[in-house]
Amino acid sequence: EKQEALRKLVCKIKEKGKNKKYDCIIGLSGGVDSSYVAMLVKELGLRPLAVHLDNGWNSELSVQNIENICKTLNIDLYTHVIDWEEFKDLQLAFLKASTPDSEIPSDHAIASLMFLMAEKYRVKYIIGGTNLASESILPSAWSQGHSDWKYIKALSKKFGTLRLSTYPHRSFLKILLDRFRFTWVSILDYYDYDKERAKKIIEKEVGWRNYGRKHGESNYTKIFQEYILPTKFGYDKRRAHLSSLIVAGQLSREDALRQLEEPLYPNKAKQEEDINYLCNKFGISHEEFDGIMNAEPKNMFDYPNTQSSWYYRFARAFYRLIKGRR
Repeated sequence: EKQEALRKLVCKIKEKGKNKKYDCIIGLSGGVDSSYVAMLVKELGLRPLAVHLDNGWNSELSVQNIENICKTLNIDLYTHVIDWEEFKDLQLAFLKASTPDSEIPSDHAIASLMFLMAEKYRVKYIIGGTNLASESILPSAWSQGHSDWKYIKALSKKFGTLRLSTYPHRSFLKILLDRFRFTWVSILDYYDYDKERAKKIIEKEVGWRNYGRKHGESNYTKIFQEYILPTKFGYDKRRAHLSSLIVAGQLSREDALRQLEEPLYPNKAKQEEDINYLCNKFGISHEEFDGIMNAEPKNMFDYPNTQSSWYYRFARAFYRLIKGRR
């Protein structure tokens, strides 16, 4: 059934993309999921444009992976180099806001770029690397507001020092319209996706190199998920990722519990090295960072946001009604 649904989907993508330079947009971070997606879309005979956000935190290995994948698969790549001072100011604003949402500045910009490129090349389909096999479980309190431009602007205004003049974004109305103009496809859900098996395949087929840890393609994500989230908020994202694998039948609960016994950092020296790197990159002192870590935890609803509004609830109900009739 999955294969038949995928076949029909690919036919639609090719038909909509006829006589256009590209028939789909894909995100490419150099991580496992996006790299595997790049290989799959080429195998399916699609003509993707790969979109990458350079937010200043790329690991050297991620850059090499992206170059190898695009060269091996003959995929065109658009890289958007974000204004570092502006972006750094926004990331610091999120940290100072004391919410567990500090990946939002990157995630919102990436999604916005995908839609912007789809607009530019008149492409209907955007193919992402999200999947139920490894990402089906995540408590909403751990991270929310990724598409909420009102929330992002509020934190920037309250805790930042620079105006967001070049930052890629989508307003609430734009996001609502995007739902009807474009189709976001989680293509990995059409396969029996096994991340460990996928790693071996892309290592062999496209020269992908393993980071040795989840989200190792981003130096910021690594530090945020392995130190800031568990230390300040008590959120160990391994619990969500491992739980997803258990539900998918790819891991036993016993094995997951054994993995959770392993420390996030192998030693104190490595942890200190990463904290020093973060402080130097942001241009803040260790005292400022300690102040951020010791501040009372907050959440999105402590600040102005769209999700609390009546029009958001109305728009969401309206979209679900229309989608159900299509």
